[in-house]
Formats: sequence, C-alpha cells, structure tokens
Amino acid sequence: MIKKRKKMPYEAYALGYFISMSPHKARRIIDQIRGRSYEETLMILELMPYRACYPIFKLVYSAAANATHNMGLNEASLFISKAQVNEGVTIKKLKPRARGRSYMIKRPTCHITIVLADISYEEEDDILKKLWPDKFLPREKSWLEKFSLKEILWPKK
Repeated sequence: MIKKRKKMPYEAYALGYFISMSPHKARRIIDQIRGRSYEETLMILELMPYRACYPIFKLVYSAAANATHNMGLNEASLFISKAQVNEGVTIKKLKPRARGRSYMIKRPTCHITIVLADISYEEEDDILKKLWPDKFLPREKSWLEKFSLKEILWPKK
C-alpha cells in the first residue's frame, strides 16, 4: 500500500514505476547518490558503467525540473534527500523449448522514488544531522561562511 506523501515547500520528487531492472541492481546505484548534491549526482551517474544509471539519471533530472518549474527552487542548491527502490511486479513469459515443453522467463521490475530538497543557508546543519547522525560534528561556522568569496577577495583588516 502506498502512503500519502506530505508535501513540503522545499522538496520536489519524481517517481518511476515499472522500470525493467532488478531492484538489487538499482539499489547499488541509489546507495552511491543518496545525500549528494544535484550537480555531483549527475556527474556520478554519467560516469558509472551500469545499465541502471540511465533511468535513475532521467528521474533525477525530472525531479530537478519539477523543483525549478513548480516550486521555483535553484538547481545549484538541490541535494538528494531521499532515494528509494521498491520491488515491482515480476513479468513472466513462456519460452518454447524442445519436446513441447516451455521455460519460464522472469523479468523483474522496480519502482524508484527520488526526492530532491533545497539546502538553504540556515538549514544546512540540521539536514546533515538527519542524514548522518553518528558522523555529524557540530561546527561553529557553516562551510559557506568559512569559504566565502568575500573574505578571499576583500580580507578583513
């Protein structure tokens, strides 16, 4: 049973149903991109040598298009907050064999959900706590403050 999703103002998602690949093979890719930024995800998916990358690439691209068009979010500030692969139905076909027998061919399908969220300046540390609670160390300054271009171009005196 599919649960009703709560619509958040800073989240956009894309759903892919009945994608003809094994959920195990799709999860191998999804685990690599979960929690990464949108631009980094596109680069990773273009360079990985797996067949499962192309449908996931299309879903990530579609979720970003939904975020920019429907919600007006900036693509540079998007990251993958949630990505999951669920098992779909198995398509079964019969292949004729010798002596009047038949052989069943099973074609697995999967359902993929990609959720992109807007990482804003104030919410950055909260999101990192949710994604990696055991690895997160509190910081006194955000990395955006630490490496801002203002201080590089015009140093404080």
